[in-house]
Amino acid sequence: MTRKRPHRPALACIELTSIARGFKTCDEMVKKAQVRVLEAGTVCPGKYVIVIGGEVQDVHESFQRGLEVASTGAVDQLFLPQAHDQLIPAIGATASVGEVDAAGVVETFAVASAILAADAACKRAPVKLIELRLARGLGGKAFFTMTGTLADIQASVQAAEDVVRAESGLLFRTEVIARPHPEFQRWLV
Repeated sequence: MTRKRPHRPALACIELTSIARGFKTCDEMVKKAQVRVLEAGTVCPGKYVIVIGGEVQDVHESFQRGLEVASTGAVDQLFLPQAHDQLIPAIGATASVGEVDAAGVVETFAVASAILAADAACKRAPVKLIELRLARGLGGKAFFTMTGTLADIQASVQAAEDVVRAESGLLFRTEVIARPHPEFQRWLV
């Protein structure tokens, strides 16, 4: 008996050096295929970030069009055809979190690296993403937070570190917090 793979959305990200070209690129991307803009706007230091989601083929077509329009202005990019289901709610900061046994934080120098790391973390162990912050008000950096058992958080943080080091080297710092204090927990969610 063949096990059916769960349907997973695709995500793509393009980070540009030009804000003006970022606006044009985003418009062209959504004109090319039926995708949802998950994040689009200016980030420090004077860059523009676009994150889209949807069906694999649509996202791929839109991403390719975005790269054409961005041209040499694209400084970072990511196409993730089988993104983990938790990424989109975490980007929108709409994930709900229950009891917290341990927490993990992964901080990167780039948006694409954070998305890739969060995907790897969720696929390594059954953790719960809390938030995936993409560069706004962060000096161009990005980070995500997650909860789970201590062992799962440790494994997921390791997976995130491994993929970022292998793909881009843009890892800034990671932290594992065992048994967060209840007063601190309310700041995690």
